[in-house]
Amino acid sequence: MKKRVGDPFMPPDEYGKTQTGMMINIQVRDMDKAVQFHKEVLGVDIVYSDPDITIVSWHGQQWMIHSDHTYDKHPLTGYIAGETKRGRGAEFRLHGRDPDTAEAIARKIGCEILDPTRDQPDHGLRECFIIDFEGYVWVPDVPIR
Repeated sequence: MKKRVGDPFMPPDEYGKTQTGMMINIQVRDMDKAVQFHKEVLGVDIVYSDPDITIVSWHGQQWMIHSDHTYDKHPLTGYIAGETKRGRGAEFRLHGRDPDTAEAIARKIGCEILDPTRDQPDHGLRECFIIDFEGYVWVPDVPIR
């Protein structure tokens, strides 16, 4: 059941043909909160957004955020039914996003911080672990200077 009014920025079959490499699709209950998190905390560019889907970009990579209602006929619907936290065991890294800035904004908008910003010499990175409003874990990081 689509909530978008009008046409998308590009027909889905055409958009699909433009993709290469790996694509991540994330399902969310609240698109507005998801867009806020991605835009403010992660600092991504919003390529396109409507009540059904949002396409974001970070350093030339794109991924999609889908509202739950768009998956009404998708195999994942039954798989995640009743789940309160999503993405357990998955870690999404944004190399090049300042973790101190991301953590400060995440705290301000009410996200949970799984592990605060700190240098991780084993990784050669300064990083933090942020849980978004849906339970996905995001790790912004930059090289240790």
